[in-house]
This record gives sequence, structure tokens and C-alpha cells, in this order.
Amino acid sequence: MRKILEKIDAKYAEIRYMKIKSNQVVVKNGTVSAVESSEEGGFAVRVINGGVGFVSTNSVDKVAEAAQLAEKLSKKRDGKFPFSQEKSYEDFWEVKEKRKIENFGTEEKIEFLMDIDKSLSAPMKIQFLHDKIIKKIYVNSEGSLIKARIPRVEYYYMMGVIENGNFEQGYRQYGITGGYEILDLWNFKDILLQEEKTLRKVVKAKKSPEGTFDLVVGPEVAGIIAHESCGHPSEADRIMGREAAQAGESFIKQSMVGEKIGSEIVNVVDDPTVPGSFGYYKYDDEGIPAKRRYLYKEGKINEFLHNRESAGRMGTKSNGAARSSSWNREPIPRMSTTFFEPRDYSFEELIEDVKRGIYMKSFTEWNIDDIRYNQKYVGKEAYVIENGELKEPVKRPILEITTPGFYSRIDAIGKDLEFYAGTCGKGDPMQGVDVWMGGPHLRLRNIRMR
Repeated sequence: MRKILEKIDAKYAEIRYMKIKSNQVVVKNGTVSAVESSEEGGFAVRVINGGVGFVSTNSVDKVAEAAQLAEKLSKKRDGKFPFSQEKSYEDFWEVKEKRKIENFGTEEKIEFLMDIDKSLSAPMKIQFLHDKIIKKIYVNSEGSLIKARIPRVEYYYMMGVIENGNFEQGYRQYGITGGYEILDLWNFKDILLQEEKTLRKVVKAKKSPEGTFDLVVGPEVAGIIAHESCGHPSEADRIMGREAAQAGESFIKQSMVGEKIGSEIVNVVDDPTVPGSFGYYKYDDEGIPAKRRYLYKEGKINEFLHNRESAGRMGTKSNGAARSSSWNREPIPRMSTTFFEPRDYSFEELIEDVKRGIYMKSFTEWNIDDIRYNQKYVGKEAYVIENGELKEPVKRPILEITTPGFYSRIDAIGKDLEFYAGTCGKGDPMQGVDVWMGGPHLRLRNIRMR
């Protein structure tokens, strides 16, 4: 690959190889509905001169040809393509499984899922168990050579119950960068048994009251809010308008760094270096070391998520946020593990002085506008809080609020911290990347609920 780069006449060139080997088993209502195995891989070549040329191929024999084509494409524009100047690195990194993926066979996976299925009485239940091993080689004309092996395992369920003609459903995704030690981290049978109990309680609950309340949200709700109303609007390509026709824009402008977004106790972090996290990486897909990023810090807009292009356009350095979902996709600014940083309150302390409130432990649906400003979250498991105590469950409390409105009303943050896995979609062609999102419990004052 280095020999091919040496023949390219360009300001900058890179070749990125990615191979993904994956397996999936799906069990639906007591039946194995899918068993899949796949393997794909290929090369992406990017060349920068006056413009950028990007060509991909899944044939090792055509990499040199792809490089020549990318070089020609990069010369179509006679200008300056912004690209941040960075250090070069040589390294090999991998995440080792405690329970190796290749040692957990298809029959064992089916037995595991069927055992959980048989323990449930819910009329609708779907489970996915998916693993993959990603191998990468990255080389560029600046001297970088980085090799990586990244195993990931995820478990997903969806469940629905019916009571007196009323339907309620729940779903969740769990994932780690590692192996089948995921089964030691979470007891999925107990989780689903508890989920079924929760859904049967929720489906019979009365409609949540409307009015102005203090609101306590759980880590699952905090996570989706951190991801959607902080992570996405902090992506530099959105801020510059590059994502406008593909995934939306951002209410944040480049000039807004340092502006107040919420309470001074609020820190929202994106950190790909959290061990075992679903989006973990040591180097991004442009060979830049991963690092912890404070997107909102002490209640202020602090930092954007950059690849080398956006960093070059904004006159700064990349902070290692370039990710690509496949060998034939370009690396663009993406999240990894996005969360509210915990503080020092226990859950009991958060609710003890709430006279009239709602506890939204989890959510069933959400939506947010294209600039990540106006948003709506609908609770799944939720309870009334009266005089510092949890009371009866309520159904589907609705929070409609702006991004500054939410963050500015946070007055206390818990010391607990939980993460939930997700697949974050962005771009055109679409790129889905593995992420974690989460946080501690949060308390907000004087929130309009319906």
C-alpha cells in the first residue's frame, strides 16, 4: 500500500482497508427466524490536490488503478482543499475478547436466545444476537501506518404486551467492544423478565398528568438527549452546512464557542476511549489518536467533533472524530460514547425535596428537528413524585422542550452512570456506526409536561 502511495503525485494521499466478518441470529416468538454470516472488505483511496478524489474497490488487484483515478479526480478543481496538518503514527492496536467470538457457535447462540424466549409470556418478543470482527489497515503519504483488530458483540430485544386491548412495547440495544463476556456483564434473562413486568404495569397505568412539574430523568433518557441535542449539533460538518441535504444542520454556529447553553453544572462528553464501549477506538479512521472531548462544558458550548477536513476549514486540529462505517464510505465527524458527566447526588437526594414531580425512567419514543433545537420525548416507565416519594406509575408523560430550555433547567445531577448502545445513522449514502450514550439521573425544575 505504501508503494502505491509513493507513485501518487499529490499533496496528500491515503489508503484505508477494512474487512468485516459478522454473524447474526434472530429469534422471534419462539422461532429461529434468521441465521446469517457475512464477510466483506475492500479499499478506500483518498487523494487531495486542488480538490479531493475518493475511490473505493473490493479488489486488491485494482487498488493501484483506484489510486490513479482518485489522483485524476483530485486535480479536477484548481483550488485549496482545507485539511488540517497532523502528526503521523505507526501502531498496531486490538481489543482482546475474554470470551472469544469464534468460540461461541451458532447452536450455542440459538440455545441462549431460546432459553430467554421460553421464560417470557409476552405475545410479541424478538431478539437479535450479532457479533463482528473488524480488521483495519490505514496508511497515508505523511508516514502513518496503523493496523487494528476490533471485535464487537451486541444484543437487541423488542417486546410487546397487550392488556384489555391496550398495547405497550419496549426495546433496547446492548453492545460492547469485546467478545461474549457481554453475557457476563448483563443478565439478559433477568432484564427481559423485568421488562415484561414493567410493560404490564405501564400498559395498565393512568395517563400522566399535565402541568408544570419538577422532572427527574433516568440515564436512558439522559443518554438519548445527550446524543441528539448535544452530540449531533456539535458535529462540525453539520455546523458548516455540509450535512444539510443529508442529515440536517445545527443550531450551533462556529462563533458560538463559549456561549451559555445551560446550567453551569452541566458537562456533556464524547469519549471513544471508554474501555469496552460499543464505539471504542484508539485511532480514528484518519489515523488521529482518540481523545475525550467536552462538547458542553460548565454549561457552555465548548468543542466540536472534527475530522481533518472540518478542522482544516475551521483552522484547528482534528480531535479524532472521523469514523467510517464501511470500506466504501468516507470518514466523517461522528460520535462514539456521548454522556452527561456525573456529579454527586444519590437518587434519593434528587427526589427528596420534589413536592410535585414526574420521574421519567425510560422512553418509548422521541423526535427532534433538523437543527437539533426543538425536541420531544415520550416516557415509557414513569412515576408521579409527591413530597419526595415515588407514587403510582403513569403512562406516556410527554416532554416538549428546546435544547437550551432542557439544559438550563438542570439543577442537580446524580453520581450514577449508565450506558446504552445504539446504532447512529448519518450521511448519504447512509452510515450506521456503533455508539454508546448515557449519563446519570438528572433533575430539572419547573418543566411543562403533558
